[in-house]
Amino acid sequence: MEHSDEIRRAVPEWLLPGEFRIGGDGTRARRTPRDWAVDTLTFGAAVMVGLVVCGIAKKFDHPSDELLAADLLLGALSCASLWWRRSHPLAVAVLALPAVAVASSAFGAIVVITVNLALRLPWRRSLVLLGLYLVASRLGSLLLPDTDADGFFGVVFTLAYYLLSFALGSTLRARRLWLLAVRREAELEREEHARRLADTRRREREALAREMHDVLAHRVSLLSVHAGALAYRAKQAANGDGPGLDGTEISQSAEVIRDNAHQALGELRDVLLVLRTDGDEDTETAPQPRLADLPGLVEEARAAGQRVDFRDELGARGTAPPRPQSQHTVYRVVQEGLTNARKHAPEAEVTVRLTGEPGSDLTIEIGNRIPAGTPAPRVPGAGAGLTGLAERVRLDGGLLEHGADGEAFTLRARLPWPAE
Repeated sequence: MEHSDEIRRAVPEWLLPGEFRIGGDGTRARRTPRDWAVDTLTFGAAVMVGLVVCGIAKKFDHPSDELLAADLLLGALSCASLWWRRSHPLAVAVLALPAVAVASSAFGAIVVITVNLALRLPWRRSLVLLGLYLVASRLGSLLLPDTDADGFFGVVFTLAYYLLSFALGSTLRARRLWLLAVRREAELEREEHARRLADTRRREREALAREMHDVLAHRVSLLSVHAGALAYRAKQAANGDGPGLDGTEISQSAEVIRDNAHQALGELRDVLLVLRTDGDEDTETAPQPRLADLPGLVEEARAAGQRVDFRDELGARGTAPPRPQSQHTVYRVVQEGLTNARKHAPEAEVTVRLTGEPGSDLTIEIGNRIPAGTPAPRVPGAGAGLTGLAERVRLDGGLLEHGADGEAFTLRARLPWPAE
């Protein structure tokens, strides 16, 4: 997992407790090197403290050999149970009740178990067990002979002994829960960042595909028309059905094809520069096409043999021209409409009409008659041109409509044109 790799790079793996370290399969590790070191030190400290307390108790209380043996046995079992306090905190706490009552050698182990009780169990269970510990310690002091734990000092010491241990465990639990919450919040933030990055990349890919389609489909269709005309003339001449091509015509056709190929590569380069350049970079890119470039687009189509009736009926354009992005979209709509007509109705006349004025919608309407029999397009396509165009228009706050009424196909786009 990506976030676990970041954690391992930020903190050495052996320094993380098992509750924080995440294994390669996404599960929590049972025990880390840091846990082994802490458990070893805790076990050794509990044994030493238990022996010291047991020696002091033996000196003042003078227990019998049987009681001393039982005390040492319960203390040893309590110390040994510390190795399982992480995985089985409730069982370790319950099994330690006899030692709480009668074993002075379990003093150090009981401190650790009480801290662990508050650290790893829900507060309701831990409070119940804490109450049982207090009761067991008082019953033990009453059952054992020759003890002075019944006095006021004994009660205060017992309360302080357990309450301070429990408070320490509760503090550690609160800190650990806070750290886990911070860790989880950081993980969620990283996941959200990854999702945002994936969405951004997806939008960039869609924008790249849309621009490349709009640019290349137009140029490649022009190339196909010119190459198709050249091949048709050569075939007619070979069959004796028409005049042969002279060197001048072949040279002119080759130059037209070459120029369109160069323009396609140049426009593709400009698209890639625009999409790959950050807004703060000072990289020079070609200006995006606007309304003023539409006559040139129409002339290119006419030069390829396409009949185009272009009508620019936009009113009051000088007072509040459309936004540059809207002008770019208008250009792409006309370009896609001419390309589609060239593919699906190569012999039909295409009507391009621009209407609108500031304060209303800017409307682009492109229409052509549907040829009889609807032959297969001369130029193959991916079939995603209108889909990408609709997305482009929608991003500019407009609406794209298209359809056929049986005789003609119409492509219509409406874009907002604010007055100011």
